[in-house]
Amino acid sequence: MADPQAQDRSADDMVAEADTGARNPQARWQAQLIIGTCIVWSLFQLYIASRVPSMLATTTGISFFANVVAQARFVHLAFAIALATMAFPLTKSAPRDRIPAYDWALLILGVSACLYLVAFRFQIADRPGLWNTSDIVMSAIGMVVLMISVYRSLGLPLVIIASCFVLFAFFGGYSEWARNITNYGGASLSKALGHYWMQTEGVFGVALGVSTTMIFLFVLFGALLDRAGGGNWFIRVAIALLGALRGGPAKASVLSSMLTGMISGSSIANTVTTGTFTIPLMKRIGFPAEKAGAVEVASSTNGQLTPPVMGAAAFLMVEYVNIPYIDVVKHAFLPAVISYIALLYIVHLESLKMGLRGLEKPGRKIGVLMILILFLSGFIFLGICAFLMIGLRGILDPIMGDSIYAAVALVGVLYVALVWLSARYPDIEEDTEGEPTAPRLTPTLIGGLYFSVPIFILVWNLMVRTENLDRLSPALSAFWATIFMIIIALTHRPLKAFFRGEGHVAEALAGWTDFVQGLILGARNMIGIGVATGAAGIIVGTISLTGAHQVIGQVIEVISGGNLMVLLILVAILSLILGMGLPTTANYIVVSSLMAPVIVSVGAQAGLIVPLIAVHMFVFYFGILADDTPPVGLAAYAAAAISRGDPIKTGVQGFAYDIRTALLPFLFIFNTDLLLIDVGLFKAIFVFFISLTAMLLFAAATQGYFIAKSKLWETAVLLLIAFMLFRPGYFLDQVSEKYNSAEGPAALALMADVPEGKDVRITVEGPDFDTFEVRPVTIVLPSAGAETLDAQGLVVNEEDGKLLLDEPFGGPDLIQPVSGQEFDYYADNPVQIVRVEIENERMPKEIFFIPALLLLAGIVLVQRRRATQAPF
Repeated sequence: MADPQAQDRSADDMVAEADTGARNPQARWQAQLIIGTCIVWSLFQLYIASRVPSMLATTTGISFFANVVAQARFVHLAFAIALATMAFPLTKSAPRDRIPAYDWALLILGVSACLYLVAFRFQIADRPGLWNTSDIVMSAIGMVVLMISVYRSLGLPLVIIASCFVLFAFFGGYSEWARNITNYGGASLSKALGHYWMQTEGVFGVALGVSTTMIFLFVLFGALLDRAGGGNWFIRVAIALLGALRGGPAKASVLSSMLTGMISGSSIANTVTTGTFTIPLMKRIGFPAEKAGAVEVASSTNGQLTPPVMGAAAFLMVEYVNIPYIDVVKHAFLPAVISYIALLYIVHLESLKMGLRGLEKPGRKIGVLMILILFLSGFIFLGICAFLMIGLRGILDPIMGDSIYAAVALVGVLYVALVWLSARYPDIEEDTEGEPTAPRLTPTLIGGLYFSVPIFILVWNLMVRTENLDRLSPALSAFWATIFMIIIALTHRPLKAFFRGEGHVAEALAGWTDFVQGLILGARNMIGIGVATGAAGIIVGTISLTGAHQVIGQVIEVISGGNLMVLLILVAILSLILGMGLPTTANYIVVSSLMAPVIVSVGAQAGLIVPLIAVHMFVFYFGILADDTPPVGLAAYAAAAISRGDPIKTGVQGFAYDIRTALLPFLFIFNTDLLLIDVGLFKAIFVFFISLTAMLLFAAATQGYFIAKSKLWETAVLLLIAFMLFRPGYFLDQVSEKYNSAEGPAALALMADVPEGKDVRITVEGPDFDTFEVRPVTIVLPSAGAETLDAQGLVVNEEDGKLLLDEPFGGPDLIQPVSGQEFDYYADNPVQIVRVEIENERMPKEIFFIPALLLLAGIVLVQRRRATQAPF
């Protein structure tokens, strides 16, 4: 049998190769240079996130990176390229114990190309678009070194994809077909390189800007929390809470991976961090190696879906969809909760099928109902605390005013009190071999409860708004949470030693070590993300320069035949394939940039208004699922290295567990209630419980086990019930017309009779500006009676029984943003309103929940007679 420590080391090596760099120089000065660069990068990011640059500019006139948006991106990428060059060997045969001469040359060239934009920023600003020879040379050097950095840290796929887009920028104008679609005639070397490197529309675009201002701080926050012991606390609390249940270690794996996934930007790192504890425990109670690894993989890959701290792509979503981060959290909340509860249920069914038990636990065990209540309340605990703090802030407002000092004092007192309380219990220790018993919940929970304070600060700043204080931006929220996390890392050990009456000098040194290691780990975790967002900027820059997304979009649209469901399946497959070689962040940027407009356009042509956030969440979900998709799911390989199982079988089993997550994106495209779009509180609660029930039944169907082993017809009925609960509107549409429609002049009369505020669906048809193909598009307008069209700046002329639409001047252009296309109003075929639809007054679609629940009751009665063991 293989040595367990060797297996764990191989898993750690995978994390190093994929995330942090596998080179470990033997020369002391080279190792210290890498470490020092990581520390300086982390401190630089904290500096630019603070108010110090603006204060220096105001008080001393020294504008050292006061313009964070532009200048800091250049330095951010310089750090990423430097560390990628030093920490990642160029090839498998390249030396790992030293930095070779060619890497020093690449490092100097890459950093120089980035800092050139800082040193000569004023001269460059004086010649926009008129690039000189040195500009072009430095741009070419920067692009080449960036591609090499991407290759060494992320592999070949992103390099190939970005290179294809660069080639299209240079040679796309030679294709008559592409030229007819995009009206792009090609670009010179000077124009293309300047667009990519000298401006903020290519490499240094939105993606790298988000990486600079937001993503780094959240990654650093997670690294500091993990190094200080917060990650271990999450794991131990999960084991204490769920470990004694049937299949308890597997359930603890799900919960701990969800918690650590909030602070980890990597599925692979999450797998190794929690899997080192949970996989041996799962095997100990009877899980096969592949299933133990698969549970961990399915749990860890979904960690980035969990609000309030989601994966790096979620922060990009803020910019691409142009909504506040709090709205992204709101839209992601229900699918994440439903997905994780369903995974817990899948693990429970697996334990039932194998007849497994949980870990032994000293003291009193917690009942299943209480655990469910605790689990559900955990998602809303921070929100409840936030509202309590709003009330407290309201009481203290007359004293505090707009000052934050009293709030800081309150948080400080709370932190010291929690550390004093935790000092009364033994420290939470790590055990990589897996304990034979589950620890008690109370001492485990209280022993690290102070780790929740910075998370509370983060959530408070992101979500809470009072009369005097607005919500903070994600970047500033992460900054203050990180600052407090630094305080915890430095002080929690000596404080506990002081309260225990022990020597605290050694503990203070240990706290300093945790702080420094957190700075190092945060920077190393950002290397791949930094260069990936830079390379993804090449793709986005090509699209803005050439309109390449129109070419790819038309190809995909032709393949799908204009069918939205087929298109969604193709996009899901594309995300999974690209995700095998790209990190989630780069995968999201590539697919969303190319396919989001196409999905919205095809949906509008089919009469379905798809919200942009739903499309981006769809791409986000499948980008994450790629981490466990065989044959290249790196998270599955990392889990197999710990479980000593087969990585392909682990990946296949993990993806089977993740089918329920793959189902959710299709559901919220067609049922946006799941994303809490225009949904009130009580309806949200109702949607949650119905959707959760449907997802649990779907999980039971895919596992072939409900109360007892399911027969084929029972599985089919369970799938039918799940569909009826998820999409009751489908059955209502079969028995009752959804819309009252009218065409021609009758459409105007129908609009005039609609009460104000009610939605009016208008189908507009006309020739596409680029392809001249006549296409329909459906838009939704709020009714203003007979003035509905005039209120939106749309002018209609009735001619030969047709409603011809004039080009909208002055008013909002409602059609193009919704459809993803622009009409040619001066072509031979006119743009016209072909149909107006008003939703009919019908019985509520929820009426179909009744037959669904009756069928469920029948399945329960049938299977109860075959049950051979207690359900819990």
